[in-house]
Amino acid sequence: MRTVNGFVWLTFVFSFFAWAQSKPPTSVPTKMIVTMGHYYSHEPPVLTANDLTVTETYEPLTITSLTPLRGDRAGLEMFLLVDNCSTCEPGSKFTELQKFIGSQPSTTSVGVAYIQDGRLQIAEKPTLDRERAVKALSPPAGSKPADPFGALAELIEGWSPNSSRHVVLMISTGMDPGAAGGQALRSPSAEAAIQAAQRAGVTVYAIYHPSADYATADFSNIYSGQVLLSHVANETGGESYFLSFGPLPSLGPFLADISEHLANQYLLEFRAIPGETPGGLEEVVVKSKIHDVELMAPYKVVVAGDAAADQKSKAAPQKH
Repeated sequence: MRTVNGFVWLTFVFSFFAWAQSKPPTSVPTKMIVTMGHYYSHEPPVLTANDLTVTETYEPLTITSLTPLRGDRAGLEMFLLVDNCSTCEPGSKFTELQKFIGSQPSTTSVGVAYIQDGRLQIAEKPTLDRERAVKALSPPAGSKPADPFGALAELIEGWSPNSSRHVVLMISTGMDPGAAGGQALRSPSAEAAIQAAQRAGVTVYAIYHPSADYATADFSNIYSGQVLLSHVANETGGESYFLSFGPLPSLGPFLADISEHLANQYLLEFRAIPGETPGGLEEVVVKSKIHDVELMAPYKVVVAGDAAADQKSKAAPQKH
């Protein structure tokens, strides 16, 4: 009789564990900004939730809504972050930046900040006053080359959250003089800036602009700066722009591309699976089902913990 009871008990235990393993993990509401990056039709299509897929570790997630960020949802705050060591042929480029500020929709606030010797200096907080923003913008005055990504992280972390989208347009060499050789492609401060942006929902666009002595600089360092700028932009759902190791002939086409991206953004809401750390960054992949539409999104997003599990954990008696 004991043998039978033991067998029944073991059967129950194995069945319980099989049920626990087969039970789907609890999903939680999550959101991110998604950008229609490139499309190949005459007019950008208006996307719906049925046009997208979202996956986490190859598992499809449930999309709950996709809201175009237009009309009364078009609010946007944008910082122009200029590295003062990017001193090559700045004059005409900054005339284009002034025009870019003036061309922004009435729902966009523009702020101006600088990187001076690697330190952040805010010249103007985001404002709807175009004249104030343009007045705060000036060509790089020159500074000692220094890692620019610490200043980017500081800007993002000091930015008060609100209902508006947050975007940084960073103009820099991307170079960290303190890194050398293979380490130049690995920057802890760039990784910290990426995580800060992903946590705050900030999209970073980056334009490479060199210092005046770029022609005599170590090209491997210039290349590493461009790689880091691209890494930061892509990981946060933005884009980077450069053509060679020299300055861009004109910023106009690239500024127009950024404006078009910002006019075609969506708030994507879906249910994601929390990781081991509540509120941690989890990797998700967003794709378009429309063959000629390319989507841009952060590589990782904050996924809150399971509220029920968190409450249960808080309610449980603590051992001392």
